Amino acid sequence: MRTTPLGRIAGALVTLEGVGLVALTVWQIVAIAGGDTSSIDSALALIVLSAVGAAAVIAFGVAVWRGRSWGRSGGIVVQLLILAVALGAATGAYAEPTTALLLAAPAVVVLVLLVLAVREAAPRR
Repeated sequence: MRTTPLGRIAGALVTLEGVGLVALTVWQIVAIAGGDTSSIDSALALIVLSAVGAAAVIAFGVAVWRGRSWGRSGGIVVQLLILAVALGAATGAYAEPTTALLLAAPAVVVLVLLVLAVREAAPRR
């Protein structure tokens, strides 16, 4: 499929989210090095999962940039997962509405861009 300007913007934003996950992974490594963990096994498992997730999200972003449909599909799933985390942050005993808004707002923007990129990339009849 061809790459559209909206697709390139969406791809860049999804890649930026992946870079954010890389930063989170580095932060987790620093926490282990500083002794700020109660369970090394759990912390290492979380680092591995975060690194795998970062690689996947960056791959989705690059694929969206290149106009690949699998990247848009993966990017949409990532945005829905981010929105689920934001909903969890907004509700419950330890609700943080500000954190939820900071998570949800970019996810909604990227989700809309990805859906519009899908519509633009569809062949015309």
